[in-house]
Amino acid sequence: MTEQQLPSWADPSVSPTDLDAQGVSRRGLLRRAGLFGAAFTLGSATPALAASSRPGFGGDDPRLAYLVGDHHVHSVYSHDAKYTFSQQAKAAAKYGLDWMVFNEHSNFGHANYGAKLEHAEIVKARSENPRQLILQGLEWYIPAAEHCTVFAAPGPHETDLLTQFELAYDGKLLGYTEGSAGATDTARNEAHAVKAIKWLAEQRRSGYVDDVLVLANHPLRLGIDSPHEMRGWRDAAPEILIGMEGAPGAQGAAIPSLRGATSIRGEYENKPSAQSWAGYPADAYLTYGGFDWATATVGGLWDSMLAEGRLFSITTNSDNHRTVFDTWKNGDWPAGQNFDNTGKLPDPVNTDTPQPGSDFWPGEFSRTHVGVTRYGYRAVMAGLRAGRVWVDHGHLLDGLDVRVKRDCDPGRGVTLGGRLRVRKGEKITLYVTVTSASRPNPQGILPELAHVDVIRGAVRGPVSDRDTWQAPDTRVVRTRDVSGRKGTYTLRIPLTAGDESFYVRLRGSDGKRNGTGYLGAWVDPHGPIPHAPGDGDPWVDTWFYSNPVFVDVTG
Repeated sequence: MTEQQLPSWADPSVSPTDLDAQGVSRRGLLRRAGLFGAAFTLGSATPALAASSRPGFGGDDPRLAYLVGDHHVHSVYSHDAKYTFSQQAKAAAKYGLDWMVFNEHSNFGHANYGAKLEHAEIVKARSENPRQLILQGLEWYIPAAEHCTVFAAPGPHETDLLTQFELAYDGKLLGYTEGSAGATDTARNEAHAVKAIKWLAEQRRSGYVDDVLVLANHPLRLGIDSPHEMRGWRDAAPEILIGMEGAPGAQGAAIPSLRGATSIRGEYENKPSAQSWAGYPADAYLTYGGFDWATATVGGLWDSMLAEGRLFSITTNSDNHRTVFDTWKNGDWPAGQNFDNTGKLPDPVNTDTPQPGSDFWPGEFSRTHVGVTRYGYRAVMAGLRAGRVWVDHGHLLDGLDVRVKRDCDPGRGVTLGGRLRVRKGEKITLYVTVTSASRPNPQGILPELAHVDVIRGAVRGPVSDRDTWQAPDTRVVRTRDVSGRKGTYTLRIPLTAGDESFYVRLRGSDGKRNGTGYLGAWVDPHGPIPHAPGDGDPWVDTWFYSNPVFVDVTG
């Protein structure tokens, strides 16, 4: 890998006249964070992004720049995708991504051939465009469950790690997944998934790779990721399995007249199967404002995990296989070739006629924002691990900065993913700095944020029933109407530390589709709602979500 270069919007040597509207906006955010120029440096990692343990009260997290990315992108190195590596990388650059993960499906052809072929393309791309952070990953078929993104930091063993892992632990290759003969041995399969995550953690501890992360993909699409399994993966190595997709890809699946009258955003069009966890209601198999039920339900599964007092992050991404309204089709196989003996699909062919698709290009609609103080691969991974993450759809916001601070402290306070230590009864304030969208999104719409919701939940520690999916003391505690507000503004929301520790997280939308939340109006009076099948235009129902900030209350 050649030496990295700062992205053009962060490079003081690049004239503002050479930047597009998005670049100018990003540079403005960097300048307001106090990081423009020499302060925002190249580096492999930064201790400031590590999860910290503060012995005293309060906290003072660094100023951050947010790098935009997508950890779930497919190419011709996945058996069911379509686009070349170059097509995906160019699309990501066009839509402003700073980092992306090529997350190819496991397959014997991929393990034996495709992973190495793709790695050669990645190394070449890193050399030719050192301003773009490109990581190699694998979409792991979890034994007894759904899929995960697995990706490693660049280094001499990044590809070997993935192929070793794929052959030893992938549920599809082992015959342990739904529809396979070995799927019914639930205890063995669940144990193998935990063993797999522990193996990855050992590779990081031993220094075989500099870093590796895992994120659960589309967790409730099939209902086979049970609450106890998700807790088990987290507990196996919380520094490795750091969270889940809060919103799946395939967000274009239900554009009216595109895929039919039964289509749902995210392709969440499934019903419970024999392998689904029986404790999920039928409504869990839908998306709400494009977000997975586990995330969108205030007081639901995500909150039940946060209420244990442990960070579990959310992301969003494209899961790009086939872009809506695109005109490319898969190429034809030469005689005697197939995916198993090549590890790579034939390059696509342009037909000039729209082809079937459910997805958006990387960065076109779904964006994961990761807070860093340096620019580099390990800095992005450290930011993800620390939980400095917020997500949005439709380019709803240009920027978001969140701080929780004791009123008696002069510092910046604690940001997303962090922990603020306070005394019981102490006055604290939540500061939410919003930068509104300054340009039309790829659909030609200038997004407008209508409201910001503050969600608060009590922290009660580990649950006795590991299949619990409700947090009964979590609810929306404050809503701020921000309709019509433009530019950068800060909301100041007073909080009081009661008798027990708690967390706060944020959510907001364009205000076009709201209704009573799944657990009732007292919990969530105006949350996201499912769309009618076949009528889910994603551009007119956009949301942002943030990771939590924890407040640890002491006597």
